[in-house]
Amino acid sequence: MDKNTLAKKPTILITNDDSVSAPGIKALVEAVKDLGKVYVVAPDKPQSGMGHAITINHPLRLSQVTYFGDDVAEAWQVNGTPVDCVKLAVDRVLHGHPTICLSGINHGANHSINVIYSGTMSAALEAAIEGIPSIGFSLLDFSVEADFSAAKVYVKKIVQAFLAQTLEPHTCLNVNIPAVPENLIQGVKICRQAYAKYEENFEERKDPSGKSYYWLTGAFVNFDKQKDSDVWALENNYVSIVPVTFDLTNYPLREKLEKTFKL
Repeated sequence: MDKNTLAKKPTILITNDDSVSAPGIKALVEAVKDLGKVYVVAPDKPQSGMGHAITINHPLRLSQVTYFGDDVAEAWQVNGTPVDCVKLAVDRVLHGHPTICLSGINHGANHSINVIYSGTMSAALEAAIEGIPSIGFSLLDFSVEADFSAAKVYVKKIVQAFLAQTLEPHTCLNVNIPAVPENLIQGVKICRQAYAKYEENFEERKDPSGKSYYWLTGAFVNFDKQKDSDVWALENNYVSIVPVTFDLTNYPLREKLEKTFKL
């Protein structure tokens, strides 16, 4: 980012998937409120696991909220998904692109395969698609009473460093923060996404009428034992940063198929 841009106060768009009233988004606002002019556009209710869903079957509504007081320029809630929030923010709230978009702080991990399902990261990736450099932040604590004090320290450091870079318009970072006190965090690691997944099971139950219904359960299993992955970093109390992209092309396979796939 050049000196002329830095001389201006950055416009920071903040969103999430846990809802506009979640403690995590309040912590994110508090961490970066002094770094730029902050706007919040977030879902009116929890939207975890929505991935990159958009709303096409009912109208979207924007309504202004006052949860954040003087810490923000404006704050709005949307009856839609995290991706809807980014789209509406650009088109109807800001009427243009912010300097950066920040999503989170999510209550719970978005490392490894979680990035595919995550509403937090889909909001950040939607911003990147729009040419807005973005970061998704997650704390490895699902509790509504999670302690975000250490996370706020690292969020501010990372956003300051991010703003000091020459940012490519489609840049997107996935940041996960271990749920430990600040003095136990070992530092920051630039990582790759681990190969890990959920070993899932659908538990069958019966409703009062005797009909079956199913509840998704399972355990997270890490198959990746290398020390450069996000899961390893977090298990060892490092903040993990994984650069991610919305381009899902498998480039090595593309090159192979161009040579071997004869149709």
